[in-house]
Amino acid sequence: MSELVVALDYKNADDALAMARMVSGTAPWVKVGLELFCAEGPQIVSRLKDLDFKVFVDLKFFDIPNTVKGAVRSATRAGADMLSLHALGGERMAVAAREGRAEAAGGEKGPLLMAITILTSMSAEDLPFPVPGGLGESVLDLALATSQAGLDGVVCSGLEVESIKAKCGNDFLCLTPGIRPASVSDDQRRVVTPAQAVRSGSNFLVVGRPITGADDPEQAASAIIRDMKT
Repeated sequence: MSELVVALDYKNADDALAMARMVSGTAPWVKVGLELFCAEGPQIVSRLKDLDFKVFVDLKFFDIPNTVKGAVRSATRAGADMLSLHALGGERMAVAAREGRAEAAGGEKGPLLMAITILTSMSAEDLPFPVPGGLGESVLDLALATSQAGLDGVVCSGLEVESIKAKCGNDFLCLTPGIRPASVSDDQRRVVTPAQAVRSGSNFLVVGRPITGADDPEQAASAIIRDMKT
């Protein structure tokens, strides 16, 4: 079953927690990104978990293997249920991330490790280099490398989920940002509707402004969940 992740893209804990309380009991997951984490530190994760959310800590780790290992270890100890890192970091970085998770998890499974392929805000024209096989082929190559490195899944557009599942297997997880109801358009490029993402096989749907910018965020989240079930 696909699950909704509400992106708490806020500058401070007060605003993020206020929004979290509005969607509590409706959305099972929330996302903490770079701005909120840098403003509030790891304690924002525990405060959200106190509200019974699962927390996706979306910091997009991309560094030398030992640094990423330490970052994953720290984020695991902070209580993250899911973490992001860049697929372009390669196999050694991915293995180091798994080692950091194992060290901190103490025999438990630890957070899901999801590799960023190519950001959904980007199209082929945004890349600083040519992509001979097309953007989709590059995403597929990164997903396969991620699977072979033993990570749990990838962050990708809903447009790419079907081909990733076909190549990496149905157990390989896909988290999809760029989810937009049909009536909404903004700075995301490779977008799909909630129903399209679910039909393609996406396991997690990340939605921010269509929920957090709505007059009634709980109602907006409920509408997206209904759309996910159609």
